[in-house]
Amino acid sequence: MIDPRLLRTDPELIRRSEVRRGGSGEVVDALLAADAERRSSIAAFEELRAEQKSLGKQVAKASGEEKQELLSRTKQLAAEVKQKQADSDAAGERFNTLIKQIGNIVDDVVPDGGEDDYVVLETIGQPRDFAAEGFTPRDHLEIGELLGAIDVERGAKVSGSRFYFLTGVGAQLELALISYAMAKATEWGFTPILPPALVKPTAMEGTGFLGQAAEDVYHLERDDLYLVGTAEVPLAAYHSDEILDPASLPLRYAGYSPSFRREAGSYGKDTRGIFRVHWFDKVEMFVYCDPEDAAAEHQRLLEYEKEFISSLELPFQVLDLAAGDLGLSAARKFDCYSWLPTQGRYREITSTSNCTEFQARRLSIRSRFDDGVAPVATLNGTLVAVTRVIVMLFENHQQADGSVRVPEALRPYLGGREVLEPIKR
Repeated sequence: MIDPRLLRTDPELIRRSEVRRGGSGEVVDALLAADAERRSSIAAFEELRAEQKSLGKQVAKASGEEKQELLSRTKQLAAEVKQKQADSDAAGERFNTLIKQIGNIVDDVVPDGGEDDYVVLETIGQPRDFAAEGFTPRDHLEIGELLGAIDVERGAKVSGSRFYFLTGVGAQLELALISYAMAKATEWGFTPILPPALVKPTAMEGTGFLGQAAEDVYHLERDDLYLVGTAEVPLAAYHSDEILDPASLPLRYAGYSPSFRREAGSYGKDTRGIFRVHWFDKVEMFVYCDPEDAAAEHQRLLEYEKEFISSLELPFQVLDLAAGDLGLSAARKFDCYSWLPTQGRYREITSTSNCTEFQARRLSIRSRFDDGVAPVATLNGTLVAVTRVIVMLFENHQQADGSVRVPEALRPYLGGREVLEPIKR
C-alpha cells in the first residue's frame, strides 16, 4: 500500500506512477474523491459524537421540560450518529478498496514501457557454439528422458498438464540444488526457514498477490487458504503486525518451499517439458530493512543471484525491467535470464524486487526509527527456481553422447559426481 499522505501532498506522483505502469490516472481521481468523502464523513461523525457527549452532561443537570427536550434531542442524535457511523465506515471501505489497487511508486530510474522494454545491464558468460563442437543440442526434455530424470507423461496422467515427476538423477539434482542454495544463503548470513505453503488471505493480500495476480493463485475455498506461488508470501507475513527492533535490521531469511501457479494466460506457451509448470520448488531470499538501506539491499540480492548463477557456469543476462512489467508491489525489479540453446534466446530464471514500504504497510510491519515508528522496507530475490535451473543445466552442459557435465560447485552435493550419464534401456 502506498503512503496515504502522498495522496494529499503529491497526487501527481501517484498519477505518473500509475500511467508508467500502463494504467490510468483516473483511479487517482477516484481515490482523491473517496479520501475527501471519507474525511468528511469522519469529521461529521466526530462532530455529532461531540454533541452527543455534551448533551449527556446537560441531561444529567436538567429537569422538567428542559430535560425532556434534551432527551428527545439525544434520541434523535443517536440515530444520526449511527447513520454517520455507517456512512463513515462505507466511505472508509471505498477508500481502502481503491488504495489497494494502486501499485507501489515506480522508481524514477526504472525504464519506461512494457514487457519488451527492459534494459540489459550485463551479459555474463558466452553461449556455447554447438555447431563448432559438431553436434546439434537436444532440448532439456529429451536429455531428461535419456538420463531417466524427467517423466512428464506420468505427471500428466497423475495430475494433468504442466505437471511432472523428477526421477532418479532428476530428483537427486533437485535436492542438490536446494542444498547448495541453502548452504550459500547461510554463508551469506541468511537465516534458513521452511515456511508453510498454505497461507491466509491476509498474507496473500498483504504481499500484493490478490490484485492483478489473483487469477494465477490457487484458492482452497473450503478452508479459505491459498497455495503460495513463492515463499515470498509467508516470509513477508512472518513479521506481520509486529514492531521490529531497529538493532535487528536488516533481517535476512532464505525460505525453501513448493510454489504453485495456475499459469493463467500462458495457454500454448512452453508446453513442452518443465520450463513452465504448475508446481516447482524454490529457494527465496527475503529482507526486512530500514527504507534508507533498501536500494543497497536490492543490489546485494542481485549480486547474490549473479554469484549463484555464475557458479553453475550458465551464461546469462541481467535485465532492468520496465515500469509496465513490474508487479503491484515492486518499485524496481531486476531479472536474470539464462541462455537456452535450443530456443536461441535468454529466458528468465531469477528475479529480485525492491518493494520499499509497500508490503510492510499492508502487513503492519514497523520499526522504531529516529523520527518515530514507521514501516520497514521489504525485498525479495529468487536464488533458485529448481525446474528452470534444471532446464538450463541440461541444455547448457549437455554433451554429444547425451550425458550432462555437472558444474564443479554442484559436485559436492551430488556425491562428487562429475557427469550425469544416460541410463541403459
